[in-house]
Order: sequence, then structure tokens, then C-alpha cells
Amino acid sequence: MKLYAQKSTGLIFSSTNASATAEISEIVNWIIEPAFLHKRKFTPPLANIYFSIACFLSPVVGSAVSFVFNGGGLWSLVLIALKRRRFNSDRPMLAMTAAIYAYCGANLLASIINNSIVRDASHLLSLVTFLIFPLSYSTWSISRKTTLVRVIIASSICACLGALLLAIIQQYWLGIRAKGGAGNAIVFAEVACLSVMICLTAIISGIEKAKGGVADAAVLAGTVAIIYSGSRILWLALLVAGIAVLVINLRGLKGTNAIRLLLLLVTTGVVSAVLGFRVIADRADFLLADWNSLTNHGDYGTALGLRVALWDIGLKAFREAPLFGHGMGAVSPLMMKGFQEQYGMTAGFSHFHNGFLTALVGAGVLGAVTLAAVFVVAARNAAKVLSTSIDPAERFGATMIVIVVITYLIAGMTGILVGHDILDSVLMIFLVTGTYLASGRTMALPETHIHPTASAAR
Repeated sequence: MKLYAQKSTGLIFSSTNASATAEISEIVNWIIEPAFLHKRKFTPPLANIYFSIACFLSPVVGSAVSFVFNGGGLWSLVLIALKRRRFNSDRPMLAMTAAIYAYCGANLLASIINNSIVRDASHLLSLVTFLIFPLSYSTWSISRKTTLVRVIIASSICACLGALLLAIIQQYWLGIRAKGGAGNAIVFAEVACLSVMICLTAIISGIEKAKGGVADAAVLAGTVAIIYSGSRILWLALLVAGIAVLVINLRGLKGTNAIRLLLLLVTTGVVSAVLGFRVIADRADFLLADWNSLTNHGDYGTALGLRVALWDIGLKAFREAPLFGHGMGAVSPLMMKGFQEQYGMTAGFSHFHNGFLTALVGAGVLGAVTLAAVFVVAARNAAKVLSTSIDPAERFGATMIVIVVITYLIAGMTGILVGHDILDSVLMIFLVTGTYLASGRTMALPETHIHPTASAAR
């Protein structure tokens, strides 16, 4: 057995022929062993491990992830203010921060111009999730990169397996469309897609070398859970993101790794087709029926018809205030008004089922451009790393950025891009950790220089 160990954390990269049961036990041990079995001191790096685990279990824990991430970000502010953490000013992070803050500023400016600060207050408050980006980055960057990668992979494996369990309960026991812990099928499928892609990246890149097959099982489980969600746009996102992961790691597809991947893809395809045949067929029938109702009878009461109506209402609202928009709080009232006046319907949504259209209505061209800039800067940072680095942790982080950009942009075409507590938090989680792993510096704790200890030296 060959081990690449980080003894200070107890987490390892291993090349072994351990069984699936042994690998599951190892994952569980990472979660419970440090604090409870060995009664280790609850150090800041150890706190980051537990924090990371909670953040990457989003398909299972649902909205709890937003409380964890936002709470952690605000606590980071306190730690930096008390000089117990250093502010990490990595250039890629600063570029991301500039783009994110520009988007937040565009929305604030829209509210000021429309004299709607009071009306928009609750929506503006949700931007805190974006504003704490550099604070969370500074705290997360005290973690060793190899440790963080391992924790992310382990948590994503657990997330995929948990997502399938919840999906089966909801699909067959409760008789509802799978929504996981998110309470929303599309949101559940979106965050589950990210977990699946993390596991797939770990397998293809060679970071996850254990032959027990738990990572493979997680890919299969997460994919079936996404099928059960019935979220058609996420089926497309899963396919495109998967192709991107394959392309990024094409050089590593040799020998047994290529055979393992081929078996995984075939098994996943067959199992998904068998278990999800009824769901896939039903969703395809619904889409065809909606299309016929819309084109032949002008019926806007279907899922497709409502989206078409929303896009029409949104474009008209955008033309009324193209530069700065109507303010974030005006989105829902404009929808309700549009449905009543243009379609004689009573309907209301929190977004226009297109991320950039929602941004255009809320904050105008300035809002949409700055929102696009967030994804452009993230993709540029990732592309730079992937084109120059051979470090596994750096490439893993860059791949995280690529898959979150692809998944969010595709899902945002017919759904939510930003503006949902879970999706906003998960987006920041992936951008923070991905940017740090790809191109960040690991920051030492101030205390290690002021009061060096034996444990810190180790």
C-alpha cells in the first residue's frame, strides 16, 4: 500500500485495493474521527474541515447550507477584524471580488435610481451572500489544499448517495417529484449535478485512486437522483458538464483508468435508462403536450407556456427601463401585472425563468453585464490554470470552476441563475474553494508566528 499522507490532518490520498465498505468507513472516519475518537484539539484547520463538509452536502441539507455559509462568512469578518485571520489578497480572488461587487453595486444603484430602497431591502439583503466572498476566501485559505480536495470529494460522495436516498423516498414513498433537501426539484438537481461532477472529476483525474468503487457508485447514484428530479434542463447540464470534465482530463484517460470510466459510463447510462425510463418518458410527453397546446391553442397555462409568457413580459419590462432596470423588488409585481394585463391570468413568480432576463429587469443592462462578468472572470481564471498547471489540486480547483459555470449558465437559461438562497451560497462555495485551489496561496495563522507551538510546528 502506498500512502501520500498529511499527518497533521489525518486525511490521505491512497492507492489501494480496499473494498467499498472499507472506503465508506474511511470517509465516515474523516467526519467523526478527528474530534470524537481521538479527542483532538478543535483547531481552525479542523473547523474548516467540518465547515467544508457541511457546505458540500447541499443536495441533502438544503437551505441549511446557506445558513452555514453565510454564518461562516460573517464569523470570518469577526476573525479578520480581531486579526486572528489574515486577509488573503490573491489577484485571482481580487478579480472575482471586483466582478461580484460590481454586480451587487449595479443592483444597489438600480434601487437608488428607482427610489425603491425600502421596497428592495429584503432583496438587497440577500446580496450579503456575495459580499462575504473575500472574507470566506481568507478563512478557507488556511486549509491545506490536498486536505481540502479530499474533504470536498468525500463530502460530494456522501451528497450523491444521500441525494439518491431522498429521491427514492420522495419518488416511491411520497409519490412526488424528487426535491431532495432543497424543497425544489430544479435546485436539488442543480446542486446534485455539481456533486456528481466532483466525483467524476476525482475518478478521471486520478485524485481518487481507491478501487473500492464508492466514487463510481456516487456518480451513478447522483445521476439517478437527477433523473428522478424530472429537471430536463439539468439533464442537459449534466451531459455538457460531464463532457467538459472529460476534455479537461483527457490526458489521464489511459489504461485501467479509461476502462474504469467506460464501465462507469455504460453502467450509469443503462441503470439511468432502466430506473428513470418512466420519468424521462413522462417529462418528454409533457414537453410535447405543452408545445402542442401553445402552438395550436395558444395555451399559456402549461409549464412551457408560462415560461414563454414570462419571457415576453420580461422583455417588455426591460424595454421600459433598459439601462438601470426597475429594482430587484419590482420583478414579482411586474410579472403579476403582466400576466393580468397581457394574458388575463393570475400568476406570480420570483424570477423570469431566465437568469439574465431577471437581471435585465431588476438592474438593467448594467446588472446583466456585471452578472455575466462574474462568470467570465471565473472561467478566465480557470482557463489560465488549466492551460499552464499540472498540479492535481490546482487543476481540480479549476475544474470545479468550469463545472459550476457550465451548470449554472445552462440551468439559468430556463430557471434560476442567482437569487435563490441555496444556489447563491453554493455558487460562492464553489467559486471560493475553486479559486483558492486553482490559484490561491495557503495563509498561515497569525498565531503561528506570534506564539509558535509544537503542534503548529508539526
